[in-house]
Amino acid sequence: MQIRIRLATRESALALVQTRLVAARIAAAHPGAAVDLVPMTTKGDRVLDRPLAQVGGKGLFVKELEVAMDEGRADVAVHSMKDVPMVLPPQFALATFGEREVPTDAFVSSRYASLAQMPAGSRVGTSSLRRECQLRRAHPALDFRPLRGNVNTRLAKLDAGDYDAIILAAAGLRRLGFESRIRATLDSIPAIGQGILAVEFLRERRDLAAVFSAFEHRPTALAARAERAVGLVVEGSCDVPVGALARVAGERMQVEAFVGLPDGTRFARESAEGPADAPEALGESLGRRLLEGGGREILAQLVTPKGRVA
Repeated sequence: MQIRIRLATRESALALVQTRLVAARIAAAHPGAAVDLVPMTTKGDRVLDRPLAQVGGKGLFVKELEVAMDEGRADVAVHSMKDVPMVLPPQFALATFGEREVPTDAFVSSRYASLAQMPAGSRVGTSSLRRECQLRRAHPALDFRPLRGNVNTRLAKLDAGDYDAIILAAAGLRRLGFESRIRATLDSIPAIGQGILAVEFLRERRDLAAVFSAFEHRPTALAARAERAVGLVVEGSCDVPVGALARVAGERMQVEAFVGLPDGTRFARESAEGPADAPEALGESLGRRLLEGGGREILAQLVTPKGRVA
């Protein structure tokens, strides 16, 4: 039976590159397969005048793609794992695809070689509270400003002089062929799942689960499961500055994570090590340690009585 898979994707340049990578690998593994792209624009792509946390969070990048699958217009959605909410609708399953790209954040500037070289008041663009929290803590004299749009748009804003530097995921720059724009990489803790490609499909589609299991890179899949387990415990979202990074070495895994206030004035960071074959247990344990080590108080400061981030 010929395989036919329709891949739903955002229309940004990076999303299309990533989805074509998935399509090419499926076609190579299944000669004669019909693999089609179903591009679409999500609300997260359309609303660019406000920080993502103020307009609904990372779910805005996946909702339309999930609707397309529910309605039978697509079979699979391709995501950057860092854009996928911690909790999926019950009818969907999530799998990693291939090996993780570098998970680090990248410093991009035409004028400066690093954040440390920037004079006080320099304008730095960033799209996430997670980055803002860590950057303000390390470089309080710099002027951190919101930055929305796809990678090409953000680079254009930098080149137009709107910012003195911007912070982007190194994985996206590398996948788009912009690695030469990276002046330095940061030692900050990245977003949960940063650098990992994810495929989402209807849980009942066992045929798709079988197809995509062949593309799983075990260390990447284990790391994703551990990091997302941290996020589930610590309420990881665009509303909460939280990050996690898991590293697998043989049969062992080391995970570090943090949660903090956007201005960097409060910050809790923990790490843990354990067996790689129990990633959820390790991530959940680390998440609880974060809460006990100050994270619970940080979350209490972030959330208003109505349950929304202040």
